Amino acid sequence: MGEEIMEQLMSDIREAVWNHDSKKVKALVEQAVAEQVDINTIVNDGLVSGMNALGAKFKSGEVFMPEILVSARAMGAGMAVIKPLLAQAGIKEKGVFLIGTVKEDLHDIGKNIVNAIFEGSGYKVVDLGINVPSEKFIEAIEEHQPDIVGLCALLTTTMVNMKETTAAIKNKFPGTKIIVGGAPITQNFADEIGADAYAQDAAVAVEKANMLIGA
Repeated sequence: MGEEIMEQLMSDIREAVWNHDSKKVKALVEQAVAEQVDINTIVNDGLVSGMNALGAKFKSGEVFMPEILVSARAMGAGMAVIKPLLAQAGIKEKGVFLIGTVKEDLHDIGKNIVNAIFEGSGYKVVDLGINVPSEKFIEAIEEHQPDIVGLCALLTTTMVNMKETTAAIKNKFPGTKIIVGGAPITQNFADEIGADAYAQDAAVAVEKANMLIGA
């Protein structure tokens, strides 16, 4: 496939993600796979790039959360095609990423976007869901031995639970690397509670994770 044609295909994937057209995303990703486009290129230049651009528009107020949600589902349709091929392509897992939204917080949109981007970047993702108490994080860390733990909060009222969970994890597993994020979270808050990194969006979360484990 010529470079111009491949770039157009990646552009079409990004546009389909923006337009939250799951069927088109799936079809375009299948086409890219059939034409032997590199898996990492499909994920990073197509799916992730499309989602990141939307994330920037969300921050600037050009798009709103419902659009982010349906576009994340469209990206997921593309990732469903890619996931079985990662092992076949010889792409080794970078590590295990365990994630959950803290206790009393019922939001999962941002978390789901993070999940998709981590999977596309080569991590095995263990998703504990929403409203996760610190005890459940502790049990899951014992079971899955993750390289990185991600804590999410979308409400200012649940920031205290993020602080409690971080303290509980660090007390039980001092070497565990913790990344925190969500709308009310800041670098200062992350430093205050003893997290290893703060990520303002999913792309930054992957970068920070790679740095923390030397991937």
